[in-house]
Amino acid sequence: MTALTRKTLREYRRALIGWTVGLCAFLGMYISIFASMKDDPETLSAQAIAKYPGPLKDLMGGMADIATGAGFLQTIAYQLLGPMLFIMCASIVGNRAIAGPEESGVLELTVTLPIDRKRLVLDRWLALALGVLAVAVVTFAVVVTAASAAGMGVPFGRILAAHTGLFLVVMFFGTLAVCVGAASGRKQIALAVVGVWAVAGYVIETLGKTVDAIAWLRWLSPFHYYLDGRPLYQGWPVGDYLVLLGATAVLLMTAVLAFDRRDVGV
Repeated sequence: MTALTRKTLREYRRALIGWTVGLCAFLGMYISIFASMKDDPETLSAQAIAKYPGPLKDLMGGMADIATGAGFLQTIAYQLLGPMLFIMCASIVGNRAIAGPEESGVLELTVTLPIDRKRLVLDRWLALALGVLAVAVVTFAVVVTAASAAGMGVPFGRILAAHTGLFLVVMFFGTLAVCVGAASGRKQIALAVVGVWAVAGYVIETLGKTVDAIAWLRWLSPFHYYLDGRPLYQGWPVGDYLVLLGATAVLLMTAVLAFDRRDVGV
């Protein structure tokens, strides 16, 4: 690990700790609710589903099997709220890689030092990847522990497969924030692009299963390669995960080339 990567991790530390605590509290609290649902699954499942209108149920993955351990865990941790919160974490931290320092004037001084621009982007992205990985490992431990305590009965390997997919889709959007920030030098533009792509991509993937007019757009959504393989139910969708890895690598390469060829200023 280079000195720049270590320095960048120190810059990210406070945000990563805060997001880790928040995500763990959210996951632990909501997963623990399943323990009470087991006592009367049919009634409580019907009551939960009745609170949501049809379109919202579609966005939440249908919720048809919310009374099962896998269905409840999918809805709470891996369908909408968990991924979106984690993506917010990665995009905010990713925005601090290039765009944040550039807007504050710090990056303009950094690039005058004998540091290769390509190396700078890669090292700061590596700090993002390590930070997001740390958050993923801690939240995975919380999910496994809470699921076991609640008696969900979901195999360890399936949870690992789902959490790996979550990490990959989060890294895609975190890298997207780095890429747009490296190309534009503006935090708001990067956040806007990530936000629009994340929300639109999720809506297209979930509603596209029943709406033919947008079904063809699903392959453009990163969520398609995260959700469509149903890792919590079926295990590892290796091909889909390789697509996410490849797309993230393309974004990182684009970030490196865009920053290397752009004038940096404030």
